[in-house]
Amino acid sequence: MVVHDSDGDWLIGDGVNDPNLPDASGLYCLACLVEGDASISETATLPPGFAAYRNGPGLPWTIEPFRYGDGEG
Repeated sequence: MVVHDSDGDWLIGDGVNDPNLPDASGLYCLACLVEGDASISETATLPPGFAAYRNGPGLPWTIEPFRYGDGEG
């Protein structure tokens, strides 16, 4: 999943592992992530407040409005 939240922040996750667990998240170079999976660049025009989801590598992205679990952003 790729999230462009309403604050303008970008988040990328695997949709499997819980990013809230200790040491589960980190800061990474976006270009490095795209180097590993060029299809992430397809989400570059994602407007703030939206997320792109897909069921696996190479499958099409689904774009939906995004809100954090607490209802913010």
